[in-house]
Amino acid sequence: MNKRSLRTGLLFISPWIVGFVVFTAYPVFASLYYSLTDYSMIGTPRFVGLQNYVNLFSDKVFLTSLANTLYMVVIGLSFITVSTVTIAILLNNRRIKGLSFFRVVFFLPTLVPTVVLSVLWIWILEPDTGLINSILHLFGIPGPGWLASPAWAKPSFILMALWGAGNMIIIYLAGLQDISPALYEAASLDGANAWQKAVHITVPMLRPVIVFNVITGLIGTFQSFAEAFIMTNGGPNNATLFYSLYLYENAFQYFKIGYASAMAWILLIIVLGCTVLLLKFSHQLRPE
Repeated sequence: MNKRSLRTGLLFISPWIVGFVVFTAYPVFASLYYSLTDYSMIGTPRFVGLQNYVNLFSDKVFLTSLANTLYMVVIGLSFITVSTVTIAILLNNRRIKGLSFFRVVFFLPTLVPTVVLSVLWIWILEPDTGLINSILHLFGIPGPGWLASPAWAKPSFILMALWGAGNMIIIYLAGLQDISPALYEAASLDGANAWQKAVHITVPMLRPVIVFNVITGLIGTFQSFAEAFIMTNGGPNNATLFYSLYLYENAFQYFKIGYASAMAWILLIIVLGCTVLLLKFSHQLRPE
């Protein structure tokens, strides 16, 4: 009876097992093998050991792509986290009229497909006739080149990411619902103002949600590809050549499959290391 149950169970989960082996396990081990070879999709892979990994750290373009991505993680994700937490706290204030309307407004951009979003922001950030620079000109402020400027290209992507950060805001709003109103009432009795309540109650109690959003945002930032590919293709002057975009170029434009596979494994190690550090740091700061 037990063997029959085992066979029946395996039969029912066999589609998942086959899908996992074919589409997950095999690609993972294949990429690890290719990362140790010189392979260009034509011919037989030639084993080179760790040479691909050594070559990466002498590749100036690779280091540029890594620096660009770290900029988006450190500067961009920090800015987006602070902004979305602030917006969520404001949207959690019951005294604001039309609260439901504002919540919908902040969430709607997440429903826009990536390609449409990218084309839309190309128009918005256009230096001469774009919406943002047109508004700045009304106040006598000369608008920057945005995507055409190496100095402003990455801030442009940060601004676009903030506009589409409705999912993070919704998650923060859900976390805010779990904070007991009694904590704020006790703080009010002690004479705490709104800023002190936010710093000493809201942020500490929201820390697990912040850590979750930061980790998922970190992974998403390192995997960011479509927007840069559509809007700038890594330009100007490699200012928006992000890690995943350079990985794609090596794999499917230069056909350096082994090199790209090594990049993928380094990306895994970086993301895993950052995640472990964030989790350890969050445990140390856990409120008692």
